[in-house]
Amino acid sequence: MDLSFSRFEFDAHPTILPADLAVMVVGITARQASSPTARFQAHLLDSPVVRNPFAPAHGAFNVEMAASITRWKQM
Repeated sequence: MDLSFSRFEFDAHPTILPADLAVMVVGITARQASSPTARFQAHLLDSPVVRNPFAPAHGAFNVEMAASITRWKQM
């Protein structure tokens, strides 16, 4: 991640970061991924998906109104 990037200076020169920084970031990411918290969160994803009222299986927020509109369009 290049934190020295300035999006408002169009003539700014890019800063080259040392390769050791990339290695350090990879190491940090690996340690975070293997942390107890990350492993616990990964197990939460294995649980069955609970029905979400905001994303119903039929695809319509109001299934009765969707059926009514469909019937009206077919007339």
